Amino acid sequence: MGQLSLKLYGWKCVLGAEIVYILCVLGGFLPLRSAQGIELHHRLFETLPGLTWISFGSFILGVVYMFIFSWIFASYFVWMHNSSIIKN
Repeated sequence: MGQLSLKLYGWKCVLGAEIVYILCVLGGFLPLRSAQGIELHHRLFETLPGLTWISFGSFILGVVYMFIFSWIFASYFVWMHNSSIIKN
């Protein structure tokens, strides 16, 4: 296995995180849980600084958070992988 490209891996992480974030936001509107479960779902989003449940500004801020967290994760993972490859 060769080295990972930070650029390619990073953008894949961003794409995956943004899709999951949007699905989680949309899941907050589904009445599949009890009222307390829905309230907990909304409060979990509000643990990130500056987010409130369902405002456009908060949604955009969440997208920015996911972008930043994805690049941090990708940078660490690519560094870990590439520095662990044994060269003979």
